[in-house]
Amino acid sequence: MIPIAFYAPLKSPRHPVPSGDRAMARAVMQALDAGPFKTDLVSQLRSLDRSGDPTVQTDLQAKAQQEIERLLAIAPQCGWRAWVTYHNYYKAPDLIGPAICASLSIPYIQIEASRALKRLTGPWAAFAKQAEAACDQADLVFHMTTHDRETLMKHQTPNQTILPLAPFLPQTDLPVAQGGPRLDNNLLCVGMMRAGDKLASYQIIADAAGQLKTPDWRLTIVGAGPARAGIEAAFAPFGPRVRFTGQLDADELARHYDSATLLVWPGVNEAFGMTYLEAQAHGLPIVAQDRNGVRDVVHGGILCDPAHVQDFAAAIDRLLGDPAHRATLGAAGRAAVQTQHLQPAATDALTRAICPLIGVTP
Repeated sequence: MIPIAFYAPLKSPRHPVPSGDRAMARAVMQALDAGPFKTDLVSQLRSLDRSGDPTVQTDLQAKAQQEIERLLAIAPQCGWRAWVTYHNYYKAPDLIGPAICASLSIPYIQIEASRALKRLTGPWAAFAKQAEAACDQADLVFHMTTHDRETLMKHQTPNQTILPLAPFLPQTDLPVAQGGPRLDNNLLCVGMMRAGDKLASYQIIADAAGQLKTPDWRLTIVGAGPARAGIEAAFAPFGPRVRFTGQLDADELARHYDSATLLVWPGVNEAFGMTYLEAQAHGLPIVAQDRNGVRDVVHGGILCDPAHVQDFAAAIDRLLGDPAHRATLGAAGRAAVQTQHLQPAATDALTRAICPLIGVTP
């Protein structure tokens, strides 16, 4: 097996709080390990500065330097052939990998890198410069969305390779249905409950719910987090129509995917949204908004204009009243996940690109 150093500066795969970012970091490690590689999670330093605080950034840079010194000391015995960083961006730049790769003369690889040149001024300027420099240094960059590809290609450095890696589920096959019929008019929403973009998505759903014409709809909300009280207040006018389950394990969530009529989630500023892939793997059609990232992963659903909540409500009503169209969309989403968004496709893409970079035949 080929040893690869792996690092996720935004959220370690071992972070205790679940999220889509943690799930994708874990999935990437699993996909690499399913090929000829053996990943070594080399650091759990979280370089995240949420608020643009220079003091926080200075402290994180000092901690990163300590990590660099530690890793260089153990590098000879580890034998890393390359370094892979998952999700380098201006609020959580890779402060470690570029220095290690330069010192060891090994390839530097980024997955789901993003560029934000407008952040080179302002409170995140120092971190944005380091994120850009790290991206500039990368020998190989995998993008997960069309939007990221456009920016990466615009600022591609000489001898840098930029390739697609579709977001994927960490499994080799589609899930087997749990059995039983889908419930009529049963909407499902799956999302973390925190302020900002997640809360904005919940508010859109609440606003749309107030405009639904289908008389007997129900909504099940799966998720947990510090914004739950505010989200419950937003849905309070609908009384028992809306049920909160809290956080569920994978098996319990799968049963909801199998029994629901539709998944509804706007996807405000989602990188792409793992819940869309999970739902489609179960053949569940989706109503979302037409946003960067979301459109890269929703193959079996309706994408609505983000400027008009009434369009979101109308799409829900349309699909609730059209079982045949729901079935068509569900089948399309499931087929797309099978061919594009499961681990084997990711392992193949990673192996074909990384092996030549380190002088190994795939």
